[in-house]
Amino acid sequence: MFTATDFIPSNYTHTVESGNFQWSAPSNIALLKYWGKKDNQIPANPSVSFTLNNCKTITKLAFAKKEKQDTFSFDLLFEGKPKEDFKPKIQKFLERIEIYLPFLKEYHFTIDTENTFPHSSGIASSASGMAALAMNLMRLEKELNPEMTEEYFFQKASMLARLGSGSACRSVKGQVVVWGNHKNIKGSSDLFGIEFPYAIHDNFKNFQDTILLVDKGEKQVSSTVGHDLMHDHPFAERRFAQAHENLDSLKAIFANGNLEEFIKIVESEALTLHAMMMTSMPYFILMKPNTLEIINAIWKFRNNTKIAVCFTLDAGANVHVLYPNKDKEIVLQFIQSELVGYCQNGQYICDQIGTGAIEI
Repeated sequence: MFTATDFIPSNYTHTVESGNFQWSAPSNIALLKYWGKKDNQIPANPSVSFTLNNCKTITKLAFAKKEKQDTFSFDLLFEGKPKEDFKPKIQKFLERIEIYLPFLKEYHFTIDTENTFPHSSGIASSASGMAALAMNLMRLEKELNPEMTEEYFFQKASMLARLGSGSACRSVKGQVVVWGNHKNIKGSSDLFGIEFPYAIHDNFKNFQDTILLVDKGEKQVSSTVGHDLMHDHPFAERRFAQAHENLDSLKAIFANGNLEEFIKIVESEALTLHAMMMTSMPYFILMKPNTLEIINAIWKFRNNTKIAVCFTLDAGANVHVLYPNKDKEIVLQFIQSELVGYCQNGQYICDQIGTGAIEI
């Protein structure tokens, strides 16, 4: 298994003057939540996510060698227009990863990025955005070092993405990704995400995720601040242990296809995430009244129909409705008739499990 030192290149065998690449990388939705981190974007506990298919970022990277090679040089475009307010985040990202990609100051980059989902939708675009950029930069490194293996390429891409945004490391591969060291998951690492390495029951094939856009405004507390509040949290240690236990349970559930047990873990994890926010100091609530209305409606529908539909939440008010592909028609009818009214401007996005980042 690769260590961080393995990702520091010694020298390159080839040179490239200029060119461009284009990659798309999807968003992901955590089933087992990551909340709390150590230095260098190392997670305090392991997490597991479904890679999504439709919600993605498409990034084109153009590059050309430059004469002066003592600073980072890049232009950033979002949907074809200059995006100055994103630049400090990219600058910080390049500073973090320079040790792993020592060629970065040799080129001027033009980063042209767009999302397939509304930018202001409240869906986290940092995961897909940082993953797409990392894929492009790794593609350039592959030109400089064509001998690198596919495993090295993807694991290093995931590691770089993590240094841009923690959960971005789960957007490189599909369909189910584990990030964070766990004694019973072979190959798991705090440095990068890996494809879940064990059997996954047919019940989870083409699993659906309909994202209900409850609140598209700016969160009053950022995820970065929220993670930091876990350092002195009274329940932190128990929460981190619980995540390890739930991953053991999920491993068995993925093998046996028990949807009832899957629902218990997924919904408990979502509520635990928000319980951590509500019991930190300072405390905060990211759910909105309509979030709770949706949760109660899902519970009522599931109780009445016995259909295996459940919810999960990110660090925000939006609700991800998860359900098997075979129940798609009836669940979508339920969403349209009973849940859309709780969405801001009636907006929702239909998505499903996807396969990860691809070169276009």
